[in-house]
Amino acid sequence: MSSLKTASLKIATLIIIAVIIIAGIAVYVMISRPPAPTGITLRVISRHPYEILNEAREEFLQSEAADKYGITWVRWLPVDPGEWVDVIRTSAEKPGQEVDVAWGGGPTLFDFLAGEGLLAPLTSDAISAVEVEIPDEISGAPLKRVDEEGHLIWIAAAISSFGFTVNLGYLEDRGLPVPDEWTDLASEQYAITLPSPSVAVADSTKSTSNTRMYEIILQNYGWIDGWKIITLMGANSRVYDKSGLVRDAVIRGDVGAGITIDFYGYTAQLENPDLCMYVIPKDGSIVNGDPIALLSSSAHPEAAQAFIAWVLSAEGQKIWLDPLINRLPSNPKVFETPEGANRPDLKQAYEKTLQSMVIEFSDEVASSYEYAMMWFYHATIARAHDALQNAWSKLALAKLNGEITDEHFQELVNELTDPTMLSFDDPNIGPSTFTEEYAISISDLIRTDVNYRNEMVGLWIQAAEERYADVLQSLQALIGG
Repeated sequence: MSSLKTASLKIATLIIIAVIIIAGIAVYVMISRPPAPTGITLRVISRHPYEILNEAREEFLQSEAADKYGITWVRWLPVDPGEWVDVIRTSAEKPGQEVDVAWGGGPTLFDFLAGEGLLAPLTSDAISAVEVEIPDEISGAPLKRVDEEGHLIWIAAAISSFGFTVNLGYLEDRGLPVPDEWTDLASEQYAITLPSPSVAVADSTKSTSNTRMYEIILQNYGWIDGWKIITLMGANSRVYDKSGLVRDAVIRGDVGAGITIDFYGYTAQLENPDLCMYVIPKDGSIVNGDPIALLSSSAHPEAAQAFIAWVLSAEGQKIWLDPLINRLPSNPKVFETPEGANRPDLKQAYEKTLQSMVIEFSDEVASSYEYAMMWFYHATIARAHDALQNAWSKLALAKLNGEITDEHFQELVNELTDPTMLSFDDPNIGPSTFTEEYAISISDLIRTDVNYRNEMVGLWIQAAEERYADVLQSLQALIGG
């Protein structure tokens, strides 16, 4: 009987403990999550990192605009760019889940949204008042886009250049030159430390900023020579899944150089001023306006436009001045504020960007092949990386040691990198090579048909690995190894 009582007491005790634990978890969840909003919640799809988004939300919710329009919360949707269209369209069919604003991701992505009919005209008085403070273009890059009817559909909230961040200590320790052109990062000089890479890049399917840099190289150097640079740069590199990891690798000194958007470089300079430096390549970059826009799916268009107007105002642009963010503003009036006066370094970077060497760049051309380019890069460089790097390191070493002639070196580099020399069987077309025309013809299908995309990625990986093995075999035949 006593044992029965003891067992009952144990069970009762366990039940009490379980109840206490469950109650504690419930209380923790209630105090740790944001309070349920009683007013408007704006939903914003974005490519910005959380250090930007969270500061923007904190500052905006204290603004007069938030109070006037009853906006009590801003929910961020950090979605990969390839999923934006589906997410936005699906949200429009779910009351209470509609996405209101798109913010950050580059003009090509926003022009694509416009082509899909997902951007709504910016018509509010608040936007009209602040829009005049923002230049129509800067260094040849448009900061505003109007549709065929003349309606304003996006405005740049920030500007960006593209280049690379370098760690001078790493380069000096290894006797590597400080790069100042895209081609430097694709040179055999940067292959001497392999298999320990001295360069860092990001997979184009994971980073809109790195995708833009690959497009800059393609448009500046042409399709074949551009892919040569991109491929050898990838061969010299460690390929990361996020562009922020590229910046961090340079700051830590894991690598000597990484291709980055400008504000990552400025952050590196602030965090490690004696060693890190941001470089705008002298063989050409572009200046981008990074847009913000109202979505056609918005359930709160007036409130959403109030948020957009705040982001574009001198008050909202102060978030770019944070030492953890370091972005260049689209509205130069922010430099007239007390906070702007405290960032002469960022103002100097802004003025330097205006004077940088910019190339002629077409967003339309970039958009025409973007998805095919992204996934071809993913397959032939990111996924076939070990085979690529192995072949390239041995080829570069043979060149540097004088084991092969310049003529043979260039022949094998062409075989390693020329996309028009890579043969594969497209299931819809048959035998194909990755010409610019072919990339344009399949880009939309790559975006919309996951099964086709996966099949092509598999075919490209196989073809690339076979090509890299063939180059290695040809090299060994030349040097007798």
